Amino acid sequence: MLTGLILNTVYLLLLLAGLPWLLWSAWRKGKYREGYAEKLLGRVPTRTSDAPCVWLHAVSVGEVNLLSPLLHAIARRRPDAECVISTTTHTGMNLARRKYPEHTVFYCPLDFTWAAAEAMRRVRPSVLALAELELWPNLVAAAHRHGARVAVVNGRLSEPSFRGYRRIRFLLRRVFERIDLVAVQDGTYAERFLAVGARPETVHVTGSMKYDGARTGRDNPATRRLAELAGFAPDDVVFLAGSTQEGEEEAALAAFTELAGEYPRLRLVLVPRHPERFDAVARLLDQSGVAWVRRSRLPAASGDPAPAARVLLVDTVGELGAWWGTAHLAFVGGSLGSRGGQNMIEPAAYGAAVSFGPNTRNFRDIVAALLTRDAALVVADRAELTAFARRCLSEPDWAAELGRRAQRHVREQLGATDRTAALLEPLLPGASPDCG
Repeated sequence: MLTGLILNTVYLLLLLAGLPWLLWSAWRKGKYREGYAEKLLGRVPTRTSDAPCVWLHAVSVGEVNLLSPLLHAIARRRPDAECVISTTTHTGMNLARRKYPEHTVFYCPLDFTWAAAEAMRRVRPSVLALAELELWPNLVAAAHRHGARVAVVNGRLSEPSFRGYRRIRFLLRRVFERIDLVAVQDGTYAERFLAVGARPETVHVTGSMKYDGARTGRDNPATRRLAELAGFAPDDVVFLAGSTQEGEEEAALAAFTELAGEYPRLRLVLVPRHPERFDAVARLLDQSGVAWVRRSRLPAASGDPAPAARVLLVDTVGELGAWWGTAHLAFVGGSLGSRGGQNMIEPAAYGAAVSFGPNTRNFRDIVAALLTRDAALVVADRAELTAFARRCLSEPDWAAELGRRAQRHVREQLGATDRTAALLEPLLPGASPDCG
């Protein structure tokens, strides 16, 4: 109880300190304008069913996408179980509502004791499953008090987080005592979780579920539809820069501009990471003088005339996974700046020739695996990105082999979701003694 009160005080002070920034973001960027009752008071939708329930928490867009194969795996193993989904960010909420309309979706309460307790009373979960690393002490304690089992799925603990957690290991002891399962992506993460207090019997290496969520076939309906809408011809070469941050669209555009005259079938697709940057990228394209079009202005039907522009700005959320299936050359953003990279599994799974910048700390193990297999290339700056694109265009066999190696690696990693679902199943009431 004392720990909860201390945390409440700390959270309130942090909330007050950040209030000016929150208000500014709400006014300028449209963030943080909804979900206050759920976040601050725990007034999430009340579950009326008495069926076993898995509450899956995903922070933002990446984790929300991650849930799709796990939801299917849980449904196969326990069709009697109900799944509800919480998220933290506005973009995560919008995607979850569109992607999982058959499930109850809500904002996760902030880690205040009263909000966590009220949310638990309303949801009554059998299992609280936290994606990757969301160890909120009051939420975990509330789940424990309400009789729910607690799991971390697709667990990862980056080096900076590991160093921070080790410093407060004495505070985390009670949290880990209440966690029944820690399903981690690899052995390194397993060692780190053990070092910060996870009980050895709860830690299992399952692999990364991010691989299972990726499609390996380009001939899927979503990708086909988008390629038709964009007017891509069979002999077009699509260069896609996805999950980009400030400066990266400019780098990709510079590469395209230098190569477009020499390679008339080259097409460029830009997919910024954050919706609030769509207009800024649009202004960049206007200033460049290239002919371009917004995704939101593509014809509604594939039979309508395709746009003549060779550059496309994808100003929608939740479609990147399908757009990657159109790409022959791929640059994965968030990697030339300080963000730490974005998920490069999806373009690798489609067999694109994959590149990314040097700053990929958030995906260090995936990057190491791809580079060890000569299945991707690191580009340090704009000039190297241009050189990568030029080599792919001038040496198509080299680019194709790079993509084949990447796709082969992804296929070899599949199965983490089923392993995770098998470990979750015994935590649900009514599970068979032999399950998992």
